[in-house]
Amino acid sequence: MDTWDDDQADQRSCLICGDRATGLHYGIISCEGCKGFFKRSICNKRVYRCSRDKNCEMSRKQRNRCQYCRLLKCLQMGMNRKAIREDGMPGGRNKSIGPVQISHEEIERIMTGQEFKEDAVLAEHTWSNNGDSDLSSPDNGVSEGNHPSPISTLSSSRLLEMNGYSTTYRDQYMGTPVPPHYQFLPHLFGYNTQTGMLPTPARSLYPQSQTLVSQLVAAEDLAPLGTPMLIEEGYRVTQVELFALLCRLADELLFRQISWIKRLPFFCDLSIEDYTRLLSATWQELILLASLTIYSKQVFGDLADVTTKYTPSDEELQGFGEDSMEVMERLICLFRKFHQLKISNEEYACLKAINFLNQDIRGLTNVEQVEQLNKRYWYVCQDLTESKYPHQPKRFPEIMMYLPEIRCIAGKMVTIPLEQLPLLFKAVLHSCKSNLSTVSSAGLTTRSAPGN
Repeated sequence: MDTWDDDQADQRSCLICGDRATGLHYGIISCEGCKGFFKRSICNKRVYRCSRDKNCEMSRKQRNRCQYCRLLKCLQMGMNRKAIREDGMPGGRNKSIGPVQISHEEIERIMTGQEFKEDAVLAEHTWSNNGDSDLSSPDNGVSEGNHPSPISTLSSSRLLEMNGYSTTYRDQYMGTPVPPHYQFLPHLFGYNTQTGMLPTPARSLYPQSQTLVSQLVAAEDLAPLGTPMLIEEGYRVTQVELFALLCRLADELLFRQISWIKRLPFFCDLSIEDYTRLLSATWQELILLASLTIYSKQVFGDLADVTTKYTPSDEELQGFGEDSMEVMERLICLFRKFHQLKISNEEYACLKAINFLNQDIRGLTNVEQVEQLNKRYWYVCQDLTESKYPHQPKRFPEIMMYLPEIRCIAGKMVTIPLEQLPLLFKAVLHSCKSNLSTVSSAGLTTRSAPGN
């Protein structure tokens, strides 16, 4: 059964609305109300509208006021629509029991109903003789309040049990067995979105997680980048020279990712073909993530200084398109968020592994193994953040929500014309470094003010 006893349930909160959670539903901790709402919305292909700014408050009392924002938060927090059975019957799909990270574009396609329409076309031939299957596409208006007969979404075969997750599930995703006193890890689901407090005091990282995190950090090359980024005083950098520097820097970062793969603790668990496909699909994301974290001082320091010596021509300024502007704005916003969070090397290593192990990449020969490894490090990362930052209960879901944004930005950067990249980097790095200077100055002013 996928629920807890009363004492445990009192300590859990739904990640969507903050109501008392009853278990792990479709990959995340949620209440019965949000579980049922998500299932009805997906099964009935609902399309909602928000009459405000698509940022409505979600609480137990407010959750029914805006169905659009409620479904949006379900998707943003990682509710897995693929865990819902296609026939709408009780019991989810164990294969897709974990949370998911999906891109902003994919969420938009779900919210507008576009994905439902495409799925209906694909399913029409498969289920054409199944009278119980509803393949109609959603209408363009707000869904009517028709309610299907209440059915349970619990399955006796599900691996999740009362205390967090069962021994079978734990061993499957965490690797080796653990001592009896670690039989259950309810701390993995322990933060409260209403009170902002953890139900348990600060603790040490569990030994199993500690081992996996240490292995990931050991696989990283944390040495400073070797690409020269020092320019003589007074030298003016041309567009061609800056572009060449960016290429050399990208080459070094890519080479480090290739070397990283060979040092991964699970290197022997996947084929070379799958590693090639994974790297081909994620190398831009890995480089962006590394630039925002372990190499941020060089990228937003030394490289930013180089870009100040480059002056774009009027033609380059006029050719800076809307796509480049969007990427610039989103990169600056992402940098600020990462700078505020101060991602540790351990968190970075986990995030990188999770992002790399993307089971949705086409052409993989062992999808199930990739998915299993992904979920293992997903839970390890959650354990890490909750043990290291006990007073930041929302830290884990917050950093996980940045992975889809990284994927989206990296995907858009590939489409930017090459001749616009020097100006794009100059604009982004200048803005980010200026922001750092402003924050530092404000901090010094605060510390030196009388009475502080």
